Amino acid sequence: DAAKYRDELNEIAPHCLLKCASDATTLGIRVQVRSVYIEGRSQPSKRQYFYAYRIRITNNSNRPVQLLRRHWIITDANGKTENVWGIGVIGEQPVILPNTGFEYSSACPLSTSSGRMEGDFEMKHIDKVGSRTFNVAIAPFSLSTFGDGNDAF
Repeated sequence: DAAKYRDELNEIAPHCLLKCASDATTLGIRVQVRSVYIEGRSQPSKRQYFYAYRIRITNNSNRPVQLLRRHWIITDANGKTENVWGIGVIGEQPVILPNTGFEYSSACPLSTSSGRMEGDFEMKHIDKVGSRTFNVAIAPFSLSTFGDGNDAF
């Protein structure tokens, strides 16, 4: 469902407005995340809060990688945790060459006014047949109606 919001999110939540930083590097793959509360899509009276996030993946290694799968751990303010697994991101399994990056936007609904997300991407080096997959950490980031005042990437 989140993929259908991609173009709309770029209009209503441009990356310069996103807050709540997350930054982690695993085996030379850097994952940065910014999130923002989308008031216009939320209905607090119905306990529906909508958050957009933008992810930048930068390959600082000397080997090309492909993002195969994602795993999210989404926790609301009541401590309820949901694990979400899926193939690729936004319908893609991008190849990220050395010293290049890939960015995408997606969204997450919550039933509380705050929460957090974290997880990992399963990736594979694609320059050698038989390479094993490895997990790249996505450091925790907050989903908050207040934001944290950080600047964009």
